Amino acid sequence: MIKPNTTIIAEAGVNHNGCLTTAKLMVDAASEAGADYIKFQTFNAESLVTSTAEKANYQKRPGQPDQSQYEMLKQLELDRSSQEALVEYCRTKPAKFVSSAFDIDSIDLLAELNIPFFKIPSGEITNLNYLRHVGSLNKPIVMSTGIATLDEVKSALNILFDCGIQRDDITVLHCNTEYPTPMCDVNLKAMTTIRDELGVSVGYSDHSVGIEVPIAAVALGATIIEKHFTLDRNLPGPDHIASLEPVELTSMVRAIRNIELALGDGVKAPRPSELKNIHMVRKSIVASRNIQAGDIFTEENITAKRPGYGLSPMQWDDVIGTESTRSYNIDEPIDA
Repeated sequence: MIKPNTTIIAEAGVNHNGCLTTAKLMVDAASEAGADYIKFQTFNAESLVTSTAEKANYQKRPGQPDQSQYEMLKQLELDRSSQEALVEYCRTKPAKFVSSAFDIDSIDLLAELNIPFFKIPSGEITNLNYLRHVGSLNKPIVMSTGIATLDEVKSALNILFDCGIQRDDITVLHCNTEYPTPMCDVNLKAMTTIRDELGVSVGYSDHSVGIEVPIAAVALGATIIEKHFTLDRNLPGPDHIASLEPVELTSMVRAIRNIELALGDGVKAPRPSELKNIHMVRKSIVASRNIQAGDIFTEENITAKRPGYGLSPMQWDDVIGTESTRSYNIDEPIDA
């Protein structure tokens, strides 16, 4: 039996709104949905952004206070003790802890927490020192590529390769950084371009509305799917609006697992479930009118009809012009 092999990352991001209790509830929801990992974001606002940096447009919500990006992010930090608590909490859950680091100190913290792989966010793909530091830690890497050109992706990969990271230990995620991503800008074929041009495993980090695009990505060969989720899309915060709610996350996981099964092994042959139908849908050569012994089989006295227990119509040319050795009633299968 073919087994599911797409790694599904439920992206909690900062949708916990800085609350450890909410973060744990998100772990529960991701686990119940069937995700392999739940991913948070690890950062120090002082190291990530200047005090005067504006929010991105998607981070601005009507009716919410006018803040700088720094002020917003400061409220969304998870401190070390909270992340340690989440690591421990995830040990007993199907969805395991992983996080994206957004600065050097956060990379080191996640290394100390012994996460299974490093997730490089799209915004760090042109950050040389960041890439070198991640590459020096000899862990598998998943790298998002929102906004990046193919040449920028190639350059980032070469930096990681120079650090000793093996090609087989890197998965590159196609991504668009608009929240939510318009369908016309998803450009899912770029994922296969990355795979074919750069020779790496690929996946997809999705910010579009709904679950159709991640499912299509799996059909196109994604080995990792990352999707934002939230406990409630109406909560305050920058990412909730482009996130799935738990029921939708469950539906996405189920659909992906079904698509994996549906993709099969690529061998074109009857499958076990359909073998019982073969005689019911195929045809046999039968008499189209009464035939006497010694009659010649012609286009006028034989035809092809269901069921397919007798001679295959593929033997039509072998039968035409031969002499009948016995009599046949109408619709009676012609003998071999």
